[in-house]
Amino acid sequence: MEKNWKKIKEYNKNFQAELSKHLLEENNIPAVILNKQDSSYLFGKIELYVSDEDEESARAILNKQEDLTDED
Repeated sequence: MEKNWKKIKEYNKNFQAELSKHLLEENNIPAVILNKQDSSYLFGKIELYVSDEDEESARAILNKQEDLTDED
């Protein structure tokens, strides 16, 4: 991973990472997914990264989304 990128979240399922990435991109925050899962047994993590300058905003967006999801 290049410098100036921060890991902001880890997932077990690819679709969760993709949904978060899409949410961030809708809010003009570029995001990158790094899949570290074993392809055969699917153990390991999927990591979501954003640039240093977008870290705070990205965390706020994802936390707000989690809060809304938890209320349902």
